[in-house]
Amino acid sequence: MKLYGIPNCNTVKKARDWLDTHQIAYEFHDFKKHGVTTALLNAWLAQHPETKLINRAGLTWRGLDETTKQSIVDNECAASLMLVKTSLIKRPILEKDSKIVALGFSETEYQSIFNPSKV
Repeated sequence: MKLYGIPNCNTVKKARDWLDTHQIAYEFHDFKKHGVTTALLNAWLAQHPETKLINRAGLTWRGLDETTKQSIVDNECAASLMLVKTSLIKRPILEKDSKIVALGFSETEYQSIFNPSKV
């Protein structure tokens, strides 16, 4: 299990705390330190549309000029932008066996993923 994100992001902190509290092992991948690859972004974009993978509520998105925002017309454009500006990627991304099992953090969603009998 791998959790992708940025360590100082509050949502990532909540996800890490939840996983730690429930003693669920995971590897943390810091976008800022380790980056992401085009192959990884393409794999994610094959599972979720760019509209879900790009964090349009964050400061990085709001700081982009309109031309850049409008230039995201397909997965290739989205991947190119997320590769350069990793803070645009919605976080955290929880991945197991190369599949996204959770995008963002919701305690209810994590509970259903890891303990479906108690939902």
